[in-house]
Amino acid sequence: MQGPERVDGQVFNTTQWSVVLAAGETAAPNGREALEQLCRAYWPPVYAFVRRQGRNPDDARDLTQEFFAQFLEKKCVKSADPDRGRFRSFLIASLKNFLVNEWRAAQAEKRGGGQIFISLDEQRDVETRLVAEPADPATTPDRAFERRWALTLLEHVLARLREEFLAAGRQEHFDALKVFVWGDAGADSQGEVAARLGVTPNALGVTVHRLRRRFGELVRAEIAQTVASPAEVDDELRHLMAVLGS
Repeated sequence: MQGPERVDGQVFNTTQWSVVLAAGETAAPNGREALEQLCRAYWPPVYAFVRRQGRNPDDARDLTQEFFAQFLEKKCVKSADPDRGRFRSFLIASLKNFLVNEWRAAQAEKRGGGQIFISLDEQRDVETRLVAEPADPATTPDRAFERRWALTLLEHVLARLREEFLAAGRQEHFDALKVFVWGDAGADSQGEVAARLGVTPNALGVTVHRLRRRFGELVRAEIAQTVASPAEVDDELRHLMAVLGS
């Protein structure tokens, strides 16, 4: 397993996807765990892709489970091209190949290889979120995958940010301020929130600025886990912003 790489004076730690790529050719330490963690993180966008192809929720869950089970069992990562190092790109190509060539009719209980990537409650939550989104006939399976990838990534970042506030005993502040980072920022003004929290508007403004900066740092860190080199982080970040803005 590689050590940290220094880029522009900063240390870029070995990413999960770097470990996975190495594991495709060698018995790299932690390769299997890194791949399983990536698969869990990408379960929602894969499910969104399958659902958008017209599958009902039960079939989509079964196919998603089976895809990831085969992805691990058959060590599909061995065919990854290091020159196209984004896990997102490799995964969607593998998924399309799976749906065209590898799925066979089977009983639902036989699918998934007995391995659960996310809990049933989490699976249902993914479906609930998809149903709640405005219907758009122009949304292709690829677009559904990209949007769910982007939203899931930001949800993971918000969860990490919330954990940091919780550890500092400031959950109330996070719950009140998160809308100024991502969400319906028009729900309350900063002045109203400041009054509710018992702080001055200027103090709240400083806190919001720091929160946004930390949010940006965590977004970059999350993206870095799914690319093979530091050079790809900014490109992937721009892609994320484009997907959210489309």
